[in-house]
Amino acid sequence: MKMTVLEKKKGKLTLEIEGEDQTLLNTLRINSWKSGAKQVAYAVKHPYLSSPEIIIRADSPKKVLKDAAQLLINDVETFQKQFSRAMK
Repeated sequence: MKMTVLEKKKGKLTLEIEGEDQTLLNTLRINSWKSGAKQVAYAVKHPYLSSPEIIIRADSPKKVLKDAAQLLINDVETFQKQFSRAMK
């Protein structure tokens, strides 16, 4: 995964995320809403020729994205614990 900042200004952050698809970006989009984003979206300009971009508008878009990623980590850890218990 490689991230490139396409736009960074007060209240808005746009990142290009190479090597990922809509699965990760949709999860980050949902978690960004939970983390206080005012607007959040992702775009895939061309499925084979471009990398997806995520656009976040918030008072602190960097913090929103960090918090969204932490929510994803927490969800995966909870899944791992529940799966381990279910498989015993």
